[in-house]
Amino acid sequence: MSVREMEAMKAATFHFPKGSCDTHCHVFGPSGMTHYPPDGPYQPADSPKDAMAAMLRRLGIDRVVVVQANGQPSEYASARDAIAADPINRRGVAVIDGTYTREQVLEFHAQGFRGARFSYLAVTGGAPDAETFHRVVDLIEPLGWHLVLLVKHNVPGGDLLSHAKEFNALTLPFVIDHLGGVNASLGVDQPAVECLLELARKPNCWIKVAGGNRNAQPPYEESIPIAQAILSVAPGRCIWGTDFPNPYVPYPVTTEQMVDLIPRYAPDPELQRRLLVTNPARLYSFADAE
Repeated sequence: MSVREMEAMKAATFHFPKGSCDTHCHVFGPSGMTHYPPDGPYQPADSPKDAMAAMLRRLGIDRVVVVQANGQPSEYASARDAIAADPINRRGVAVIDGTYTREQVLEFHAQGFRGARFSYLAVTGGAPDAETFHRVVDLIEPLGWHLVLLVKHNVPGGDLLSHAKEFNALTLPFVIDHLGGVNASLGVDQPAVECLLELARKPNCWIKVAGGNRNAQPPYEESIPIAQAILSVAPGRCIWGTDFPNPYVPYPVTTEQMVDLIPRYAPDPELQRRLLVTNPARLYSFADAE
């Protein structure tokens, strides 16, 4: 049974407040629109803008951020097309490197992109070199963009601990993906979580309180205390996303399973509103940002 068939069998029980934003969706295809390098980290199945839109309608989510996947670093046709379909309610996060010019980044900005993403995962080539990292920061900071950092802790001293000094020195806003990639089975009292919480106290650090399926085994409950700890430290700088259609994940998961973790991460309705509406509106400059 495919993930989409599984999703069709079970509706989420959580209901999104008006103006909610999914800050982490991917768009793949349709076939013929994009092509992926044969030696890339994965070859995603088609999940075009219409599939994303159907998922958002089904859940009652009004806004979305299309995040360029690290497996498609130069294939922007699908993402641009998806954002252009509803430019008022859609934004994008790009994967760029030190070869990009200011003119190219300005073009991305005009198309609705507001962030640049770096992956530190070994499967996508590991951490960027310092020259590339600082070149991209210099390109995007004047535009008010932010960095999105995909890190992992599957080895001792993982990415947060290894790069904490570098992240602490950032002056532009930066978003740490997927609960910082920490190993949820080790609990809150571990060095990686302590480092994540210390970063979360910085006024320019945002955390994506989502992706529990990347940090814990089903039913993903071990991610709950970590999410709650992050929200307690930075309630005004946390955002959430589905990771639809969940490419390259360790366990099959439905979007509805991820949605129904939201009230367990943030039991208070006002905190849910900040996580889903107010915070992403401010970070992504939606019209009614508070």
